[in-house]
Amino acid sequence: MSASLPPSGITNPNLATSVRPLFRLTLPKSFSDNPSAPAAALCLTTAGVITVLISVGGLTRLTKSGLSMVHWSPHKLSPPQTREEWEVEFEHYKKFPEWQQRKSMTLDDFKFIFYWEWGHRMLGRLVGAVYGTGLAALLVTKKVPKGYHGRLVGLMALGGAQGAVGWWMVKSGLGEDRRGDHKEIRVSPYRLAAHLCTAFVTYSGLVWTGLELLYPEADRRQVAGSVQKRIQDLVPKVDQAQILANLRRFRGMAMVTTGLTFVTVASGAFVAGNSAGNAYNDWPYMNDQFLPLTDIMEDYPHEGPFYRKFFENTALVQFDHRMLAYLTSGAVAGTVYTGLNLHSGAIGQSLKLLTPQAMTALKATGVIAVGQVSLGISTLMLNVPIHLAATHQLGSLALLTSGLCLTHSLRYLAPGAFRKTASTAAVAALKK
Repeated sequence: MSASLPPSGITNPNLATSVRPLFRLTLPKSFSDNPSAPAAALCLTTAGVITVLISVGGLTRLTKSGLSMVHWSPHKLSPPQTREEWEVEFEHYKKFPEWQQRKSMTLDDFKFIFYWEWGHRMLGRLVGAVYGTGLAALLVTKKVPKGYHGRLVGLMALGGAQGAVGWWMVKSGLGEDRRGDHKEIRVSPYRLAAHLCTAFVTYSGLVWTGLELLYPEADRRQVAGSVQKRIQDLVPKVDQAQILANLRRFRGMAMVTTGLTFVTVASGAFVAGNSAGNAYNDWPYMNDQFLPLTDIMEDYPHEGPFYRKFFENTALVQFDHRMLAYLTSGAVAGTVYTGLNLHSGAIGQSLKLLTPQAMTALKATGVIAVGQVSLGISTLMLNVPIHLAATHQLGSLALLTSGLCLTHSLRYLAPGAFRKTASTAAVAALKK
């Protein structure tokens, strides 16, 4: 920074107390004022139903109910009604390997796990019905926003693929070949990860699209213009490029943090698929070691390429998840610290260059991250109680959502959002 700047960093100290926050990117006063509102409502409503679907899916896995329905009948909606029908269903279940591990199960026990899996599948169909019906209505009434036909249809296809991936996952647990892993029947951790990640990708696509449709492009450019003008008015030209570069760097940090959150979620799927959370239930060490190398080298899998251990070895899978969680937590902390300083500290020269919407998302990301880390440690040390494990999974979705909202709220900092009237130095800094 220029040595001639006052301590606040603002060229005119008298303006320091008059700098106000940028206006909030507001929703129209009425949904009727936004022609894209019906499509936005469809996307966000469907994302809400998927949140319930993911939660029930996690509980289905935690209660070991996922292999109770051994066939897939898309046309059949109701569960067995009479005792005779339940007996027939139970006999179907007994034909598959999981029964060999659970021979003490009664019919009532079977009903319990069956209803969890049945409920999960019905919720999946509900997601398809809600979104499919809504999309059809938008197409018939010609209310699909311009340029969004392909994306909305693509999200529908992605949701359909999610159902197919789910059955593909279940089938991996219905054969004897799964016994070799840990002498028990379980679904393939690779397919479980694919199933969970597909759900999170679909959810993310719906949330992002809904936010795009709610907040018009004109508002984003208006905020970008306000940022540009504020910097030009209050910061010497020699320092404007650095301020804009700091803003661009912050936006990049938010994007990286959100990406890391997704990768950590994917690694958590492998923890679940290998039941790795039921081992090494101490923290911060793993059986009093930072990295239990002996267990990694001697435990399953014993043959094949070493990279399989990153996805199938209990110790290494849990270690990977811990390290990714630490990395994500550090990224969140760095993003929050940078954002707060950009808004009111030395880096941004107290210019309040973040909108209230961005600040809310930033603070929410920090708070949720602290809660998610606490939940993860508690779940591990208490040997994965169902209520904590299910909440931890929902916490990952909440953290991803806050990251998506933060990244979306910072789109006004993208290089293309700034007007061509910006100084040459500022534009050059953004496009480096």
